[in-house]
Amino acid sequence: MADEQPEILTIDGREVRITHPSKLYFSKDLRLTKLDLVRYYLAVAPCALRGIANRPIVLKRFVDGAEKPPFYQKRAPADRPDWMRTVTLSFPSGRTAEEVVVDDAAGLAWIVNLGCMELHPHAVTADDLDHPNELRIDLDPNPGVGWDDVRRVTMEARAVLEEAGLRAWPKTSGSRGMHLIVRIAPRWGFTQVRRAALAVARAVERRAPTLATSKWWKEERHGVFLDYNQNAKDRTTASAYSVRPLPDARVSTPLRWNEVMECDPADFTVLTVPQRFEKIGDPHEGIDQAAGPLEALLEIAARDERDGLKDAPWPPHFRKMEGEAPRVAPSRAKKSSKSVAKPATHPKAPLLTIANSADEAAALAGLERWKKRHKKAAALLAADDVLVDRMRGRSTTWTRIRLNLRHVPENLRPEQEAPDPDDAPKAR
Repeated sequence: MADEQPEILTIDGREVRITHPSKLYFSKDLRLTKLDLVRYYLAVAPCALRGIANRPIVLKRFVDGAEKPPFYQKRAPADRPDWMRTVTLSFPSGRTAEEVVVDDAAGLAWIVNLGCMELHPHAVTADDLDHPNELRIDLDPNPGVGWDDVRRVTMEARAVLEEAGLRAWPKTSGSRGMHLIVRIAPRWGFTQVRRAALAVARAVERRAPTLATSKWWKEERHGVFLDYNQNAKDRTTASAYSVRPLPDARVSTPLRWNEVMECDPADFTVLTVPQRFEKIGDPHEGIDQAAGPLEALLEIAARDERDGLKDAPWPPHFRKMEGEAPRVAPSRAKKSSKSVAKPATHPKAPLLTIANSADEAAALAGLERWKKRHKKAAALLAADDVLVDRMRGRSTTWTRIRLNLRHVPENLRPEQEAPDPDDAPKAR
């Protein structure tokens, strides 16, 4: 492969060089090369571009294929074609980066050649980098939560949004969850858009308390988590038609609302989605003409605040926000030295860190080894006691696995051991 000649594609009059076109990106359930992925994206380009065109995009690069860890690249490569646009973004850390803007099918093929299987656009357009025109509702099921519960929570979220005068456009996440994309007028900053998303999460939680949660800390969650922090500045999610790194090459696929309660996300893959597009078109056609207001959601947020609900925790790299609840996991919270000791009504969760690894499969294998060593404790774990955290630094990702021993009697709880494996890259 080192001597393999590049494939030169001419796309709308522009030449795009595909290096190592026969490099395998998927090799387990099916075999797909880099060139296969480029051809997939060209087949769905009109609808994939609807989610990314005129938006700065973070390059999530799977340079060694879907079965190896990716890395994130914010800065546009220096050797990009002269027809690739860029814009300069500023981040909560104070840093800036010149990021790529994809405008057409040629640009899409060019970033796929860099290993960008997933497309990660920001919620702003290149014309206005301070005011998002997209509200994103990310429904993320905890371990053991079934697809039926995800769909039921999705319908509750749709109802909340519709009552607020907003139209939601559903798509599978491409993994176990669902995304709702809502176009909004670009009149509010990131803080207010996130505040609106938190209002949605809390409203859904009130409607379906046994199914949905707005709790940021994993040890407090149950059911389906509505991740409001995906609307914070600098956060991105996989956009419509993104290929996800699952063995079956699953795709984050736009749905019609009448499909939500019947669909199976495993049906939507690189091999099936182009035919679906040819047959029914893009279910998200028209999304750009459906921008709505945020006033109703912001009024719900204001009511929550008047009722004593503080702002929920922000992602760890953000500065402490005014009105934010303590940004520390309940299991690590320290009692105030000035407070009077009281019986704990919500005991701290007993957590163990089992594995840290850049290779998720290796981390999961470490979990299985722990279960074999501690069979009695493992037998008492509930599905949502296994916390699989996908950690992200500035340019690296890794998997952390923790166990909540809340269902294990104290006399059976193993001590914290050295994580196995423990080869996670340092955040940088």
